[in-house]
Amino acid sequence: MSRRYDSRTTIFSPEGRLYQVEYAMEAIGNAGSAIGILSKDGVVLIGEKKVTSKLLQTSTSSEKMYKIDDHVACAVAGIMSDANILINTARQLVQSLWWDKNHGGNYGGWKAAAVGANNQAAQSILKQDYKDDATREEAVELALKVLSKTMDSTSLTSEKLELAEVFLTPSGSVKYHVHSPDSLTKLLVKHGVTQPAAESS
Repeated sequence: MSRRYDSRTTIFSPEGRLYQVEYAMEAIGNAGSAIGILSKDGVVLIGEKKVTSKLLQTSTSSEKMYKIDDHVACAVAGIMSDANILINTARQLVQSLWWDKNHGGNYGGWKAAAVGANNQAAQSILKQDYKDDATREEAVELALKVLSKTMDSTSLTSEKLELAEVFLTPSGSVKYHVHSPDSLTKLLVKHGVTQPAAESS
């Protein structure tokens, strides 16, 4: 029955459902988690990379973090082909609203949000532990804590995560920074989410 109503995102079923939107939400729910946290000195984005096979060669470039503009970035969950279209649309919108006198257009802000697998549990932890006056470092710690408790994997490693930050430099310019695997490993150890690698003798 749903086949007549699932060909477009604008066709409602008799029950008032948009099947294409439901399919998209289901795909996001099965994807790796993505979390964004606002701190008093920036924004922290973290994404879970789903490694499907050890034999699959992965790109050295970021696959979960994307720079939209100098002052806007996003973390991705869901199907990458869909995400690429949305990212390109967002980049065009940001450019068209750059000089908008109403603070860059009409938008809604979140202090913390989670999408992807186990997002309900992640949102619950964020609601409980988020603090308005948190520093960027505290936001990183919270993001790692949330992923360590909600990811399907038993341990967090730099191969399974991507972490990015958007913040103001002392000179007042906006900086977008994606952590390298080595930097991410150090953060995981520092915040007690993973154990340091055993040194070979």
